[in-house]
Amino acid sequence: MSLSLIADMGGTNVRFALVDAAGGIGPDMVLQCADFAGPDDAARAFLAARDGAKPTRGAFAVASPITGDVIEMTNSAWRFSVHHVQRQLGLDQLQVVNDFTATALSVPHLAAAHLLKLGGGEGVAGAPIAVLGPGTGLGVSGLVADVHGRWTALATEGGHVTLAATDDTEAQVIAQLRRRFGHVSAERALSGPGLLNLYEAVAALQGIPASYSTAEAVSSHGLDGSCPLCRQALSMFFAMLGTVAGNLALSLGARGGVYIAGGILPRMSQAFFASEFRRRFEAKGRFAAYLSAVPTWLVMHPEPAFAGLAALTADPIQG
Repeated sequence: MSLSLIADMGGTNVRFALVDAAGGIGPDMVLQCADFAGPDDAARAFLAARDGAKPTRGAFAVASPITGDVIEMTNSAWRFSVHHVQRQLGLDQLQVVNDFTATALSVPHLAAAHLLKLGGGEGVAGAPIAVLGPGTGLGVSGLVADVHGRWTALATEGGHVTLAATDDTEAQVIAQLRRRFGHVSAERALSGPGLLNLYEAVAALQGIPASYSTAEAVSSHGLDGSCPLCRQALSMFFAMLGTVAGNLALSLGARGGVYIAGGILPRMSQAFFASEFRRRFEAKGRFAAYLSAVPTWLVMHPEPAFAGLAALTADPIQG
């Protein structure tokens, strides 16, 4: 039986699984990157634990930019050649993509159970799709279909676009962040560290000492309402994400829909759905009606990168 090897590589852990010929993803295994010299060594350990399975294809997602054959992990000591790893593992083909590219490739394959809809109409079949996701950073991608209906994920650095204010309060917060960072990208506010940045900026503007030092604390106290500053920062986070998502939808002509992924929002979906996100998504003046028809979806899949990698091994033209 034909097997494919997939892996999702972060700065600390790498998660492996096998994909069968029907696209079914087998049980995964998480290994510590520091325990191995590189991904080929880690993969051999995983395959040994799977009775010496011999996959013929591979697709890896890495939390780093992909600029050539040599991959340097952003938050890991691993540095490897794609061709070398392919040879070491005896694979006929190995594709390596950015982790958010893999997430984007999962979108056409997600079941209804993994999606929560927040506003808009029905997506236009075959039209471009926008994908973004706040996590450790802000991932941004898009999907474009060819004449055969096969999807290509756009590898972008859209999380680093300049963040724009839509009211005076946001302008003051961004000015505060500008004094700290110089350029204020969307990621400076719309990520885990970004939520903490927003909270610290709001506290500084109000002349109140920041009591919390982690995004988890800010989100927790914002959600339960025990800290007004945290609640304000979280509300601003949701609203600004709506603005950025609307910008992306217009830039891509994403009438196929906008999908919000990442590890942050599924844990606070109720607050997200009650937020200003959708109103701000549509608040584009003359193009409000255009955006009101575009559906927005929250991705609830626990491991969307795996779903995207499995699709990539089935159709290597993608990516």
